[in-house]
Amino acid sequence: MPYQPRVFAGVEVVALCDAVGPMGAAISRPLPELFPGGSFADGEDWILHFHCHLLRAAGGTVLVDTGIGGLDSPASGWAPVPGRLEAELAAVGVTPEDVDVVVLTHLHSDHASGAVVDGAPAFPNARYVIQQTELDWSGGGLMRDRVIRPLKDALQIVHRTAEPVPGIRVALAPGHTPGHQIVEVGDLIISGDALLHEAQLADPSIRYLYDDDQETAVKTRTALVNRATVLATGHFTNPFTPVRSGDTA
Repeated sequence: MPYQPRVFAGVEVVALCDAVGPMGAAISRPLPELFPGGSFADGEDWILHFHCHLLRAAGGTVLVDTGIGGLDSPASGWAPVPGRLEAELAAVGVTPEDVDVVVLTHLHSDHASGAVVDGAPAFPNARYVIQQTELDWSGGGLMRDRVIRPLKDALQIVHRTAEPVPGIRVALAPGHTPGHQIVEVGDLIISGDALLHEAQLADPSIRYLYDDDQETAVKTRTALVNRATVLATGHFTNPFTPVRSGDTA
């Protein structure tokens, strides 16, 4: 079931749980290898929560990320498919046709596979917001074929910052991928994969094995943690994480 809604700067934000589970064997590694320098219990498993976020604002309904998709999605080789995003949306009274804007934080399969169903946009009335830098990234080949090509006519390509709906801002936050972006609503930052594990909140300098540019990712992560009041993360157990006092939700 979706989490309880919260309100930031007049925008209702609902965290949606698309799936819960560990990485599949294809890419799984022990936590000390995934996050060098982090402190973990011996043999500790990383159980990921795959979160998307629904934003309801006066200017429209916005979905941030589309999850892992169905049984045949590009994420099926490593993530616990099928995702349950559509059921999560239905539980809060939203149909795919109700979504006006989809923000894709980046082109990894657990964040963008649910954007397309049977070769067509899953949210047929939506604009899909993505950074030009992400489209230019050579590492997104499979997702370009399976997701970007079917979305071609619905894409809203942005450069660094944009406000696809009044009060909801996207901003380039590179490192995990070159065109990774975050979403800002008042005191809330929806951080995508700028932070992957709670250990990085305590120490943003802890790197992640699968960041495309680890040095840039550390700089981005450190800047976000230093200025954030509340984070809505893609994979933490809890979808909303207070960072410092001043949470106005």
